[in-house]
Parts: sequence; C-alpha cells; structure tokens
Amino acid sequence: QVYVVFSEELGCWCRAVVHSVKHHVDGHQLGCFLVDYAKYSFVESKNIWVPMREFTKIPYRAKKCSLYATKPVKLHLDYCEDFAKIGPAKRWDPAAVHHFRKLLK
Repeated sequence: QVYVVFSEELGCWCRAVVHSVKHHVDGHQLGCFLVDYAKYSFVESKNIWVPMREFTKIPYRAKKCSLYATKPVKLHLDYCEDFAKIGPAKRWDPAAVHHFRKLLK
C-alpha cells in the first residue's frame, strides 16, 4: 500500500511504500521507498498518512529497477598470454548502451 510521508531529508511530502519498521524508545521509524524519487529513507511514525484516493491515481515519477547499482564491465584481452577476463570499466561501452536502449523500446 502507498502512503504519504514527510521526508525530513527532502523537506517535502511524497508517496512511499513501507518496507520495514524500527522500534525506538521515543517511537517508531519506518523504512520507506519513496516512489517519486526512487530513494530509500527512514521516516518518523508521526509523519505518515493514508492518502486520498485521487492522490494514489497519479502515476509514479520513478520506478524501482533491477539495474540499480549495476557497474559497467568490459572484456580485458591479453594477446601475449592468449587470455581474456571480464573486469570493471570506468564507463559503459557504447554497444551496451545501444543494446539497452533497444531493449527498452
């Protein structure tokens, strides 16, 4: 279920899905995924509300994606040793970017 929460970090109200609860002496903190910012954040229990029906019909601006925190890699070739190894890269290969955009279409 989607709730409306006030994010102290962002300084605004936004929609969120609650995924965890932390119990503290002075109250509860809720671990939330902010659906319009694609960000995880902790929110005080006093800052969470059930939204009006019209508010939940607005499409999310951000979506969770399985590519989150995916790092680029490249194939390192050593011709002298006749050896190939996949390792980290500084940027995405243009062919990989083109293939990903093609998949999205």
